[in-house]
Amino acid sequence: MSDRPLPATEATSARFAAMDAWASPDILDALLEGQMAAVAAVRPALPALAAAADAAAGRLQDGGRLAYAGAGTSGRIAVQDGAELTPTFAWPRDRLVFFMAGGDSALIEAVENAEDRDDLARRDVARTGLGPPDVLLALAASGATPYTLACLQAARGAGALTVAIAHSPGAPLIVAADHPILIETGAEPIAGSTRMKAGTAQKVALNLFSTALMVRLGRVYRGQMVDMAARNAKLRARAVRMLQTLSGCTPDAAVAALSEADGTVKTAMLILRGLSRADAEALLARHRGQLRPALDAL
Repeated sequence: MSDRPLPATEATSARFAAMDAWASPDILDALLEGQMAAVAAVRPALPALAAAADAAAGRLQDGGRLAYAGAGTSGRIAVQDGAELTPTFAWPRDRLVFFMAGGDSALIEAVENAEDRDDLARRDVARTGLGPPDVLLALAASGATPYTLACLQAARGAGALTVAIAHSPGAPLIVAADHPILIETGAEPIAGSTRMKAGTAQKVALNLFSTALMVRLGRVYRGQMVDMAARNAKLRARAVRMLQTLSGCTPDAAVAALSEADGTVKTAMLILRGLSRADAEALLARHRGQLRPALDAL
């Protein structure tokens, strides 16, 4: 048995001790109160999140990979965040890595013993060849999950930048990371059920971190997802509206520029400024794919 203090997320909340005797409206009101408190708990972590996003952008701007590690609820939330980066920001799928305790099957059903397999974590990280260009983001409510901790330690040992999100002060994951992000959500309404407050705080923190990261990497311009690839009717219509908003062009001009740019909004924006596709792509390449400095260069 470990001598480590009980994680804060495993404590019992006196506020909810009689919850099973309450009427349903009272249960829901109290649970919502807990959810709002979980969101508010993210605010003190904003400086740490900002520092982590800036450091991660520095690694990733030259081609590194973004990796996520977790188990159970934390792992599922992590995978959801990473999976949404490709359709939203055109983040390349081959630059995403997921370490989920129990593998893909654990995304839809619990694999309870998988989170204890630190040996499998080290094997998984070694197989991907993570190294100095890469960033690993590890999540664990307790901050002590063996699989997640071993992923972070192995990645850091290989030279990758490591970011950790946990909810218990002094947790091993927090201590081991280059960029520790502590979000003190405290005891859960149901002791140990970290899908509640901790899970909500993790989702909020990941939304903030990954969005700030994509902004820093130039995948957002004037509040628009300009790296989105217009590959279906809905996205093509969105891209046309985006080009109209950003350039003031007509719908027909937007459609023509998008067609010439093969659906790439950034390239289409530069085509609308009079460049050929080849010159637009070359200009973007000189500015690491960032539209704002490319437009300024004109």
